[in-house]
Amino acid sequence: MLYYLFRFLEEYGISGSHMWGYISFRSLLALIISLVVSAWFGEKFIKYLKRKQITETARDASIDPFGVKKIGVPSMGGVIIIVSILVPVLLLGRLRNIYLILMIVTTLWLGFLGGMDDFIKIFRHDKEGLKGRYKIVGQVGIGLIVGLVLWASPDVKMNENLVYERQGQELVVKHQSEAHKSLKTTIPFVKSHNLDYSRITSIFGKYRVAAGWILFVIMTILVVTAVSNGANLNDGMDGMCAGNSAIIGVALGILAYVSSHIEYAGYLNIMYIPGSQELVVFLSAFVGALIGFLWYNAYPAQVFMGDTGSLTIGGIIAVTAIIIHKELMLPILCGIFFVESLSVILQVYYFKLGKRHGIKQRIFKRTPIHDNFRTQASQLDPDCKYLITRPRTAFHESKITVRFWITTIILAAMTIITLKIR
Repeated sequence: MLYYLFRFLEEYGISGSHMWGYISFRSLLALIISLVVSAWFGEKFIKYLKRKQITETARDASIDPFGVKKIGVPSMGGVIIIVSILVPVLLLGRLRNIYLILMIVTTLWLGFLGGMDDFIKIFRHDKEGLKGRYKIVGQVGIGLIVGLVLWASPDVKMNENLVYERQGQELVVKHQSEAHKSLKTTIPFVKSHNLDYSRITSIFGKYRVAAGWILFVIMTILVVTAVSNGANLNDGMDGMCAGNSAIIGVALGILAYVSSHIEYAGYLNIMYIPGSQELVVFLSAFVGALIGFLWYNAYPAQVFMGDTGSLTIGGIIAVTAIIIHKELMLPILCGIFFVESLSVILQVYYFKLGKRHGIKQRIFKRTPIHDNFRTQASQLDPDCKYLITRPRTAFHESKITVRFWITTIILAAMTIITLKIR
């Protein structure tokens, strides 16, 4: 809103109004506003949650191994994150930008889905929350919407990167003069090569492009579902998911910025995506909201984000990566989420495998994997066989959280480095 107001004032020569045209100015301002909103609104909202006794019953019995009782801690703190994102985005963003519209829709859609899950847990006292199949339907739904919009919208275009070789073996990257729709995406560690989904579907002959778009939509659904579930599993310790996601948000912001700048895109040999600079404003608000939320969510937490926050965070990360054609980099960037999900899948499979043969067995002490590090050997089931029992002692929750943050920082740096190591 303010963006359009000051752009209007610029036409009349009002001093300083031109600053609103700079993406750097609007992004930093979005970061500041989201921090302020999360700090101010967060305090008010937490008091409201306590007054209404809106706490997650599934965690009421949760006691930290080091003695901190997490009883009566409010849930649904994801509302703080969502409000802190949307306020600066609506004030500073170009609301006619198709990418920004998709991000707002994703935030509201998954925020509602996660909110329904938290509502059932809190008010209906059902620790299982929303049925898994309904969650999947909601995640598939937003993935389908995003994929179809990116397929059908005439505003979604990009300039493909073309490599020219000069004397001295120096590679010069230029971009096609006209933007057009493309099914290409960046492959990490592969020089001068992008994956074209229509190549995978070349067996369909003259229908390969249409089949390629269908494959792209399916890929979008899988990525959104996988990352949102991964973020949901990562939300098990105070500050864990918010901190990891803020780091991932910074990395995505850098990738979105260089993708929107034709010179930087040429230097890094990636696709130039006109209009994707508005994602930088959104991601700045996203990072600011998460950092502000950490003010209350850091150990010991004053509020839990709940599925309202974790599902929304995962969806935002996934959709951003898809828009800038970097979805194949998510296994590196979101490595923590990937390992959390994998640990649960392996644990369940291994347990069921043993059950068929009458054996009680597990791979890890506990899953998701972060819980493995805060479980002492004395807490293990003596009737169960464990494949991995290390570490023998439990680490403090805050130490595990910070170490996971450090790991995510390394993965984020590796993701950005892959653009040059090819």
